[in-house]
Amino acid sequence: MVAVTVIDIPGSKSVTARALFLAAAAEGTTTLLRPLVSDDTEGFAEGLTALGYAVRREPGAWHIEGRPEGPGADTAEVYCRDGATTARFLPTLVAAGRGTYRFDASAQMRRRPLGPLSTALRELGVDLRHDGKEGHHPLAVHASGVKGGALTLDAGQSSQYLTALLMLGPLTADGLDITVTDLVSEPYVEITLAMMRAFGADVRQEGRTYRVAPTGYRARTYGIEPDASTASYFFAAAALEPGRSVTVPGLGTGALQGDLAFVEVLRRMGAEVEITESGTTVRSTGGLRGLTVNMRDISDTMPTLAALAPFADGPVRIEDVANTRVKECDRLDACAENLRRLGITVRTGPDWIEIHPGTPAGPVEIATHGDHRIVMSFAVTALRTPGITFDDPGCVKKTFPDFHRVFDTFVHS
Repeated sequence: MVAVTVIDIPGSKSVTARALFLAAAAEGTTTLLRPLVSDDTEGFAEGLTALGYAVRREPGAWHIEGRPEGPGADTAEVYCRDGATTARFLPTLVAAGRGTYRFDASAQMRRRPLGPLSTALRELGVDLRHDGKEGHHPLAVHASGVKGGALTLDAGQSSQYLTALLMLGPLTADGLDITVTDLVSEPYVEITLAMMRAFGADVRQEGRTYRVAPTGYRARTYGIEPDASTASYFFAAAALEPGRSVTVPGLGTGALQGDLAFVEVLRRMGAEVEITESGTTVRSTGGLRGLTVNMRDISDTMPTLAALAPFADGPVRIEDVANTRVKECDRLDACAENLRRLGITVRTGPDWIEIHPGTPAGPVEIATHGDHRIVMSFAVTALRTPGITFDDPGCVKKTFPDFHRVFDTFVHS
């Protein structure tokens, strides 16, 4: 008999961050139901508070009083922690207001690029200055509102650049026309468009151009769906372990997040997958096939597949994931490094990784590079590899502080 486990996954980090931006910019008070409570989202909420937005947090619901005119504080200093959404979205949000706002972030976040977004904001007339290395935190925004207009953007490193500018559009005087020359992780932009419309925006896509009208936003009650990237670790574990099945409620046919497509990769490898309106179920069939897969649009789940790959019956080649090199760490190299430590044959290129079948051998301490996704991914490898430990297991606090307990409970259910 197949053991069926139902796992309640915490709210989506991507959806929570976007909802916080939209709620802060909206006319009225927004209630967010089931927001993700983690280091990233708490850092975003604290950043809003520092900027003069009223944020009231209670279990299961956050209430944000919107300020369409911009931050309530004339000056503020915001520490973005490790959060890329915080570090990219909040400087864009304050540009529509009036005042002087300084932003800094952790050493890890300081290394991550910001240049294309900074350039775009400057083209829109925003007085934005980097206080250290150009194109990186720390930075200062001397805000005086944004008129709007047309601009061209390269979002080939991160779709968050485009998302930030799209969400700014309704707050401009004349609206925005954004033409994209390159774009990675396009499903995340689809999340942005759907959520903007839910908050009252008028945004249209014509080929590679996005046209955003200066409508402003309207407050509402908004439910946060479970995090599809986080669910990938449980789906992968279910696909790996014979006789196991996992169901994640709240991630079904109407889900916003493109990372749910990871289960289609598992289906190609031989797992049974069922997606309904109410949730998604993955079941093991006792074996996994090798494959070649383009993960450009779901690159946050690349480490999950890399950690699962040694157990396939043939090589697993993951392509078009160059942008994973500028995440919390160089994830492509981090996966290769740790798999090699485990005795697995791995080949890499600028935007690809190929992992050959093998039996990972412990004991090995996984080098996490402070990256939550490296820890959670190699927890899957550890299911069949006794002796795996992590040099920084606590870095999962970024998106899932309770991961180790929940995963352990799942494994022993």
